[in-house]
Amino acid sequence: MNSLILVIIGLGMMIGGYFLYSRFLGARVYQLSAGYRTPAHTMNDGVDYVPTNKYVLWGHHFTSVAGAAPIVGPAVAVIWGWFPAFLWVTFGTVFIAGMHDLGALWASQRHNGQSIGTLSGRYIGNRGRNLFLVVIFLLLLMVVAAFAVVISKLLVSTPTAVIPTWGAIIVALFIGQAIYRFKWNLPLVSIVGVVALYGLMILGDQYPVVLPDTILGMSPNAFWIVVLFVYGGIASLLPVWVLLQPRDYINGLQLFVGLAILYGAFLITTPTLVAPAINMNLPEGTPALLPLLFVTIACGAISGFHGIVASGTSSKQLDKETDARFVGYFGAVGEGLLALGTVVATTAGFQTLAEWEAIYTAFSKGGVNAFVAGGGNLINAGLGIPTSLSTTILATMAVLFAATTMDTGVRLQRFVVQEIGEIMGVKLSGLVATVIVIVVAVGLTFSAGGDGSGGMLIWPLFGTTNQLMAALTLSIVCVMLTRLRRPVWPVLLPLLFVLTVALWAAVVQLRQFYEAQNWLLLGMDIIILIAAIWVTIEAFAAMHRARQEPAVVWSDDDAGAATGQAG
Repeated sequence: MNSLILVIIGLGMMIGGYFLYSRFLGARVYQLSAGYRTPAHTMNDGVDYVPTNKYVLWGHHFTSVAGAAPIVGPAVAVIWGWFPAFLWVTFGTVFIAGMHDLGALWASQRHNGQSIGTLSGRYIGNRGRNLFLVVIFLLLLMVVAAFAVVISKLLVSTPTAVIPTWGAIIVALFIGQAIYRFKWNLPLVSIVGVVALYGLMILGDQYPVVLPDTILGMSPNAFWIVVLFVYGGIASLLPVWVLLQPRDYINGLQLFVGLAILYGAFLITTPTLVAPAINMNLPEGTPALLPLLFVTIACGAISGFHGIVASGTSSKQLDKETDARFVGYFGAVGEGLLALGTVVATTAGFQTLAEWEAIYTAFSKGGVNAFVAGGGNLINAGLGIPTSLSTTILATMAVLFAATTMDTGVRLQRFVVQEIGEIMGVKLSGLVATVIVIVVAVGLTFSAGGDGSGGMLIWPLFGTTNQLMAALTLSIVCVMLTRLRRPVWPVLLPLLFVLTVALWAAVVQLRQFYEAQNWLLLGMDIIILIAAIWVTIEAFAAMHRARQEPAVVWSDDDAGAATGQAG
């Protein structure tokens, strides 16, 4: 089958979803108001709460939620065939992911930018909030530790990506000063930033940075991991406009240029999908498609991590409530486009089925390397860009997005640690909370040896935990909509579906961990499963109570639920 058909259908669905379905959600379900003063204005502190241009905020939100996951997930899931992955990416993006991200952003900014964990206490009770925070903390720990390992491996395996990866920080610092301090023209700054970033990629392709076998007594992988955590800690403490926000913005532009290059290669080469639509010749040990497809592809279809970002940082920077549709829903569309491009690159970027099968010899194979190899081949064939430079561009894209997710994850986990401290009656400063986050993450990462492989120890739990987190976020939104007497079915139906497949997958994994005698993952899976079920029961009970109570009315003047009317 010609991959161009897939590209056209997928693009059409996602564009239609933004212009049609998100408009319905914004007008009828969330009822976004241009007259409402967002927390970015009412609580502006110049550090976390900062009114932000919607395009800049979209860049922050999009790149923070994207990371490497919309590449890794689809690149692994195509082992079952391209058709199931394509269906989940397209329908998931349009009807679930966009609604979820927009809903979490709307809910948080209507409550002074409070996190979804705090909102759970307000709407389903303190016990539910405490369990919710456990799930959030573990999910963020998985992301921060695992992405540090993924980035370090890419920097070692693709040394041409080192210069553009760290040079992007300098570019981001310049952009932050140019936009906020010198008030320069945003389009001009954007063009200069993108040109500088791609100039760094060309420079990196010419001058790869290969580290010696031992640096300060550490392996190259371990060295990069330590540097990444130091960077993440510093970035999480700086005012959001100095580094985090401009870095994410320029990375968002860089990704769209990269996607344009990738999709341009698709249009020119119109490659054939060499992988089967449904793969009946699965390698031995490959798990069943159901329910694992829906937790293998999370980012790019729906991801609970998005709700944490939306309610953790993005809601504090929203200039106008109506901007939430562009930032939240279109942010999910951007990630869906990356996931769709990954599906095509990893199934049409090889010459023959045999070449594709040589990559996908096991369920754990594929991933980022398959995306970089397949995409690099297509870009070289379609646009004539040398394979080495094509590989550098795609590898840098993967590294930069993983890095933005990692540093945002550190910042979010710092908020969570501070929330937990408040519950325990201890007020933690941002510095102390950040140190706690880094110490725990570094401890996990190096717990299995000096190579940092410990960062992947609990990663097998990410898929199910992430989707359970998404279901829990949707349950909070459902309670809010029920209190407001607004249409709840656009949220409730996806909630029931995601909750079912996530719980199913968690139970399947319980058996796998037990048979493998992996007691650490078995114990953690049980804790996460119990917490998720408990919070879900309390959420549905809260929905039932909300239907018996008088309807709540939010106005633009009193910031809706922030006054306490909805509690």
